[in-house]
Amino acid sequence: METDKHLFSENKQANGKRNESKPVKDIKAEPKNVNGHPNLIQTFQKMFHLDVPDKSTKSSSESDEDKGESNISRGEKRLSSTTTGSKLRFQKLTTDSHVHNLQPSKRAHRVSAILKELGFISHNHHEEQTPTSHNNGPSEKSSRSECSFAEKYGTCKEIIGKGAFGIVRIAHKAEPKNPGGKLFAVKEFRRRHNEPTKKYIKRLTSEFCISSSLHHLNVIDTLDLMQDTQGNYCEVMEYCAGGDLYSLIIASGGGLELEEADCFFGQLINGVKYLHDNGVAHRDLKPENLLLTAAGCLKITDFGNGECFRMAWETQAHLSRGVCGSEPYIAPEEYTGNWFDPRLVDIWACGIIYMCMITGRHPWRIAKWQEDGQYRLYAEAKADGRVLSQFQGLSNGSRRMMSKIIEPNPKLRVHAEKITQDQWFATIVICFKPPSAGSSGVGTCTSSHHDSVLSNKLSVAS
Repeated sequence: METDKHLFSENKQANGKRNESKPVKDIKAEPKNVNGHPNLIQTFQKMFHLDVPDKSTKSSSESDEDKGESNISRGEKRLSSTTTGSKLRFQKLTTDSHVHNLQPSKRAHRVSAILKELGFISHNHHEEQTPTSHNNGPSEKSSRSECSFAEKYGTCKEIIGKGAFGIVRIAHKAEPKNPGGKLFAVKEFRRRHNEPTKKYIKRLTSEFCISSSLHHLNVIDTLDLMQDTQGNYCEVMEYCAGGDLYSLIIASGGGLELEEADCFFGQLINGVKYLHDNGVAHRDLKPENLLLTAAGCLKITDFGNGECFRMAWETQAHLSRGVCGSEPYIAPEEYTGNWFDPRLVDIWACGIIYMCMITGRHPWRIAKWQEDGQYRLYAEAKADGRVLSQFQGLSNGSRRMMSKIIEPNPKLRVHAEKITQDQWFATIVICFKPPSAGSSGVGTCTSSHHDSVLSNKLSVAS
């Protein structure tokens, strides 16, 4: 029987034609010397207050794959990592109210300072490029266009994220009435090697068209699309000071508080329901793509794999085929090669995310019978109607709902609307709720909107 992989372990990516995401490697899974700095990993562990077992005490008979696994067992008491500075990270006030205090910025700044000191982050011309207004062509790199961006979004500062797509930087805009100013996140779309201009622009405008047309409390607000002085396109979004859910789960040590996880799950489902009501499937839901404000408002981000399964004038959903995303969150039907409902793969991912929040790790590495023993045991128990060990410790209501969400048979899996109507879901204390239950116009996806943006970008690049 295979051993469960911890959330920290490396997430192998699917090799499907649509997969473009890049795994976030756990610094503890590969405790190697980095450029002559053997204590770097220990420094990070102390910084994040992570109690990590000493890998050197493991048996020499363990395989390389086992070295990335965790010794944290189900039901183990959570580490005392619920404080952020002098405030509690999560504080339950009454039976129907709580507060989140998420302020990882100081930790991030300390990490950034150490990396710069060790030479892992350098100031170069690429990091300091000033984006220009998307209304100007690549040849118009005048001070006027740069001032136009500065007037709207301020000056680009340090890098706060890196991935296969490129980098994400903070832009700071000074405001007379706001001493701290306003922050924006600027995501650069890196052009692939030998990628034609039209294909590059079509790829980035597809993501921008989807994200910029969505307006919901639990979906990231996408503001603009522009170019830097190197000709790379950048997307301007709202900045979330609380970091991402992945980092929060890691910092918790062994899972979030139950009410804390329920609140984030409720916000996630509300956001996903809005997407589905508007004809959009995310296709790459995972903790790394869920951002948090300092007050604990969850925001769905990164629509690079997103797709429109229903246009504004349509009533029936189009089916999808192909594998994309990160393996621990991919639904089993994606591996069959058959057509499937893209909404239901989002729902499956939501269930895996919930289990990660509760236990601090993935329930299995990949939802394939032949490749993962933990998933095989789960699927067999589910088919036989036996008690599922993965759901031990959950309340009756959450256990019943997770059984409907993490359902291997997509025909039996529940939709987002049914989840929001569930009795258990109604008891969840969600501190950030959308103003109204309905969507802002079912069928946001329109080919005319995409074509107009694409046409504008192609004319600019020509």
